[in-house]
Amino acid sequence: MQRDGHPTEASMVGDHLAMDLLNTEVRSHGEPVDYWSTAEDALRWLARHGIVPPSGAGGVVPADLLVQARTLRAQARGLIVKRKEGKAGDIKGLNTYLHAYLSAPNLERDRDGNLALTRIARGDAVASLLGPVAEAVAQLLVEGDFALVKQCEHPDCILWFYDRTKSHKRRWCSMAVCGNRYKAAQFRKRSSGEATPRSRPAPVGPRPGRPPTASSKRSGK
Repeated sequence: MQRDGHPTEASMVGDHLAMDLLNTEVRSHGEPVDYWSTAEDALRWLARHGIVPPSGAGGVVPADLLVQARTLRAQARGLIVKRKEGKAGDIKGLNTYLHAYLSAPNLERDRDGNLALTRIARGDAVASLLGPVAEAVAQLLVEGDFALVKQCEHPDCILWFYDRTKSHKRRWCSMAVCGNRYKAAQFRKRSSGEATPRSRPAPVGPRPGRPPTASSKRSGK
């Protein structure tokens, strides 16, 4: 389903929770779109990722959740872009979310009756909801291969993804969407007689909002 020309919910194409977090902000027809207009939007997004308010944590204050969720997203974006650029970002803000995420070991039985050791949230509702997201961002920063942290190559798309393909040559957030859009645009150019270069020349700098690639840094561009 679409609204105002864009899907009503953020696409889950990032192949990593931290990437899907960034993708709750997109660009449609050149205009920014925030899928977190309300706290309910954020709650639905969290639920799609299996994150729900823990029992006994108290109620969620909508205004607090929306502000803190957007702040976490902004901090995650800044840290991921800096890391992609090979620069050090300020981790204090992210640590605030990590330190507020209190949990305890919990022994339970799975569907087959086997024992499993899990962790349950012990903090307040908002910290418990955003803690797993903050932890995913931290894990990406520490353990992720940032050669595989990419943005869609379509010039009108700003979505991020973690390239888990075998060849590590993924180019698009979705081949069915941006990949086909690019192919259709190239076909129209050829049909209209416009010259289509075999490959685009390397840009002097990164596109606005995009970190420079490793190749551009090596070439001094």
